[in-house]
Amino acid sequence: MNAPAEPAGAVAYASASGLLGSVWLLVAIPLASAVILLLLGRRADRWGHWLGVASVGTSFVLGLTYFFQLRGLENKSVELSLWDFIAVGDFKVDFGLLFDPLAAVFVMLITGVGFLIHLYAVEYMAHDEGRRRFFAYFNLFVAAMLLLVLGNNYVMLYFGWEGVGLASYLLISFWYGRPSAATAGKKAFLMNRVGDAGLAIGIFIMFATLGTTQYDEVFTGVGSLSATTVLVLGLLLLLGAAGKSGQFPLQAWLPDAMEGPTPVSALIHAATMVTAGVYLIARSNPIFSANSTLQLVVVSVGALTLLMGCIIGAAKDDIKRVLAWSTVSQIGYMFLGVGLGGGAYALAIIHLLAHGFFKANMFLGAGSVMHGMNDQVDIRRFGGLAKHMRITWLTFMMGWLAIIGIPPLSGYFSKEPIIVAAFTRDDWTAWLFGGAALLGAGLTAFYMTRLFVLTFHGPKRWTEDIEHPHESPKLMTIPLILLAIGSVLAGGLMAWDDGLASWLTPVLGSEGEGHHPVLSHTVITILSLLVTVGGAGLAWSLFRNGTATEPQPAGVLVTAARRNLYTDAVNEAVFEKPGIFLTRALVFLDNRGVDGLVNGLAAAVGGGSGRLRRLQTGFVRSYATSILAGALLVVAAFLAVQAGWLA
Repeated sequence: MNAPAEPAGAVAYASASGLLGSVWLLVAIPLASAVILLLLGRRADRWGHWLGVASVGTSFVLGLTYFFQLRGLENKSVELSLWDFIAVGDFKVDFGLLFDPLAAVFVMLITGVGFLIHLYAVEYMAHDEGRRRFFAYFNLFVAAMLLLVLGNNYVMLYFGWEGVGLASYLLISFWYGRPSAATAGKKAFLMNRVGDAGLAIGIFIMFATLGTTQYDEVFTGVGSLSATTVLVLGLLLLLGAAGKSGQFPLQAWLPDAMEGPTPVSALIHAATMVTAGVYLIARSNPIFSANSTLQLVVVSVGALTLLMGCIIGAAKDDIKRVLAWSTVSQIGYMFLGVGLGGGAYALAIIHLLAHGFFKANMFLGAGSVMHGMNDQVDIRRFGGLAKHMRITWLTFMMGWLAIIGIPPLSGYFSKEPIIVAAFTRDDWTAWLFGGAALLGAGLTAFYMTRLFVLTFHGPKRWTEDIEHPHESPKLMTIPLILLAIGSVLAGGLMAWDDGLASWLTPVLGSEGEGHHPVLSHTVITILSLLVTVGGAGLAWSLFRNGTATEPQPAGVLVTAARRNLYTDAVNEAVFEKPGIFLTRALVFLDNRGVDGLVNGLAAAVGGGSGRLRRLQTGFVRSYATSILAGALLVVAAFLAVQAGWLA
């Protein structure tokens, strides 16, 4: 792929002043709202949800204002240092914020799409007794994600990173009375701790080798590190990114996160949590671009994950889980992009932003279907909903066409360039990764068309005395319409005249001169459209008349896909069962070993003292007899020594 013509990441930041000096309000407003809602408790039940919506809406307006202010600056980057967060010897960490082109586009995504999801959730959660608490957690989620992308050093990023992990746990397990929700929350929390540990160790290595965690200082010092150190540091950052973004081998938590309310799924998959890993790699582009082996690992993870997500998604029947596995796959495309480096960094960010629109659109559309179908989630039991839910059908259609990459919708302008970029590697891996990206496009078209057709077309398969399909209220359909418009237009607008790529150049570098695709751009585009139309056409022909409402016998591949390609079984065999055995062994050792030794010693002392106590009878004759016996023993021993018997 094209290599950067000029260094990226290590830029001089101007101090924030004027209006941009208040950029901290982006984080403070939703955080303050979360604190108020949690502290006031039930006293805020009647109006707390509107405070939650208003706080994110205000942050969006401020973010838009800051964005236009930033455009007028020469170096397009401002830094705001609030106070000393850590000051120990030579190690100093500011509690500071960085507002630059990369942070700005993430702020717009988080607050813009996040606002629409908050608005949708007002009606979706209207009958839930915990709605006020839900919006408190929702605001906390947004505030943590904003801190993650606005922090000016890796410690601040990690602070927001852990806040996102906490908020996701609270939201995924929001309905904690359900065992499945509680389990899903714990699974997400624990699997993310694995990635978080890698990120933390990586930050420790930065301090140990460079003496700093500030972005500009770390990126400037990368050239002084050995290739091995850069590789290890990058792999640790990649581990953290894989955990947050649900990439192999830490992808298993993401589909289970569907146990939370649907707006949570939309926020996690479209605007916040899963984008954090892509942001981390893009922000750390000088580190990843400094080692070709590291880039190869990132590309491999992305290619493998995107294919896994497609294959598993094609075998799922839960509408939200199909969308969840599609997120795993689409984030894989983004990892593929950032792994290719050079100009593909910007391509990955464009796909991330476009994905935010059409994935939020489809998740909220799935929630609308559930709202009209008495919370039914099995697509085998839908069918014919298009005529009952016209707005939901039309908006979902826009998301479907966008994600499979039909021009001129967003996905075509964001995903197709990544496929082209995958064919530009300078060795045989161009065919490997380009072929994987191309195959993924066909599989995406197949399983997403299957989802769309089984849900909205074909004969009705629901039970009329249980489900009564109807359109959702306006407070739910208005966000769907706005997100559908974004699904249609966002990709083209961002790609127009390389506008977003140019905007991101100060952070991600310029494209420069690089390799050419092993196939021409036109040929790759034609192949991509052919496999997309072919995959969609195959799914339409197979499922236009519906499908069986019960699981049918299947082949080896389908069975494996239904079981998540046995990744859960591997995790259980390699980690869970040995962990359980080790825990039980330690408990046994503690009970029988440590406690046994202490209790045995106590029993020996207690038993011995009890027996000695029997000698204290209180009778003089007993004591005299004991004294006499002792004296006789002493005399006998003395005589034995004198006689030489004990010599």
